[in-house]
Amino acid sequence: MSPAPAVSHGLADGRWKPLEILFWLLPAVAYFLAPGYLVLVSQIMIVGLFAMSLDLILGYAGIVSLGHAAFFGLGAYTAGLLAVHGWGEPISGLFAAAAVSALAGYLVSFLIVRGQDLTRLMVTLGIGLMLFEAANKAAFLTGGVDGLSGMMVGKLLGVFEFDLAGKTAFIYSFAVLFLLFVVLRRLVNSPFGLSLKGIREGGRRMPAIGADVNKRLTAIFTVGAAVAGVAGALLAQTTQFVGLDSLGFARSAELLIILVLGGTGRLYGALVGAIVFMLAQDYIAGLNPAYWQFWIGLLLIVIVLFARGGILGGLERLAGPLLKKNRNGARP
Repeated sequence: MSPAPAVSHGLADGRWKPLEILFWLLPAVAYFLAPGYLVLVSQIMIVGLFAMSLDLILGYAGIVSLGHAAFFGLGAYTAGLLAVHGWGEPISGLFAAAAVSALAGYLVSFLIVRGQDLTRLMVTLGIGLMLFEAANKAAFLTGGVDGLSGMMVGKLLGVFEFDLAGKTAFIYSFAVLFLLFVVLRRLVNSPFGLSLKGIREGGRRMPAIGADVNKRLTAIFTVGAAVAGVAGALLAQTTQFVGLDSLGFARSAELLIILVLGGTGRLYGALVGAIVFMLAQDYIAGLNPAYWQFWIGLLLIVIVLFARGGILGGLERLAGPLLKKNRNGARP
């Protein structure tokens, strides 16, 4: 069963709240106040984008997946192979990665929409394992276990070169994340996004109001795959390396952990989960590299037991009584 999603009713008004604006100002603060951590923050933003791509299909449409890393890896290898063979222009590499991953997602979606939770788990897991093994065997193309190296990524917009300090990678990752977030925010707050929530809550009833469930699931699965491909390409371009682990099951499992931590059915849940997971991993691994997974597991258990709906869900329940009290106190 998938984690408990956020429940909302009706279309959102689309206006940006003060907390949202503050959230998106945090990267700018990090850029100036923590210049030594730009690479880590870039990685967090890429993982957050990847987590959002899974949240589209899991949190909003209710499609469980254990092989979402397949599309991430496809995007990474697409951008990487283009750069290795002389096409290192970053933005066109992103579009190519999105197209390849979207095509793969579209083809896979016909298997996904026909099954239920367990079938979808097995199909996505099987596809991920097949792609991982194919990339491993095709070492002449992908580099196998040694990874794809020798990438020559060109200057961003023909002007900004990717530097060792990670400044260009930081700005590039932030710009792509923000632009895609704006698009996805509009998508999930549209009538189409509301229909996805209806499918998640009661898919058998949706045809009664004229909604084609299979077409909607195919569409959102394709979009989710495309966004995952963009995240993979971003990682490949900013690190100039593609490892076989980009297709691995462990990456898909980590993604589920991130969504459970932050809260499914919320785009911000994916971002908050990525921040908490990556920072905790970096800090705990620095203290004890051998046992950092134990503490991540403990954190996950605490969140599941005491914060149903993830960190954001827990914060909403804590803030709910305060907001209600303020509203009651404001009445004449």
